[in-house]
Amino acid sequence: MKEGFVQVYTGNGKGKTTAAFGVALRMIGAGGKVFIGQFLKSGEYSEIKAFKKLSGNIEIVQFGTGKFVVDGPSEEDINRAREGFERCKSAVYSGLYDLVIIDEINIALFMGMIPVGDVLELIEQKPVSVELILTGRYAPKEIIEIADLVTEMVEVKHYYSRGISARRGIED
Repeated sequence: MKEGFVQVYTGNGKGKTTAAFGVALRMIGAGGKVFIGQFLKSGEYSEIKAFKKLSGNIEIVQFGTGKFVVDGPSEEDINRAREGFERCKSAVYSGLYDLVIIDEINIALFMGMIPVGDVLELIEQKPVSVELILTGRYAPKEIIEIADLVTEMVEVKHYYSRGISARRGIED
């Protein structure tokens, strides 16, 4: 890839991570290497299991506990987020990956776990050949302004509001 861009998937609707993972699947299909760092999520979701079957072309690292969304970030959450961001920065600069996805980074920024300036610096200094995708609700306006592509997912209607839980193979 001659030139990698910065994509942002944000908004209150579902599908931000799914959209980013679709790009990852395309990149793997094209013979590229992918790194995914996840800030909010932990555990073996179906998509994580599927990507593990493509090992060799993708690395996924999870940094979150998921607890801070309800209770606010603990010191452990903040430390894990900062360590995770350093790992993501290393992936961007390593020369090993064509695509780096930093999943739910916008939530970590919104909660004050990582300074927005650190992410802006990463965007400004990323190698030209690396595509960078940032996901999560509440993308800061500074990141929206500097990004090359911004998609806002808007929830119009969702069956969650009727009490339907995540379904295996669809949301889980």
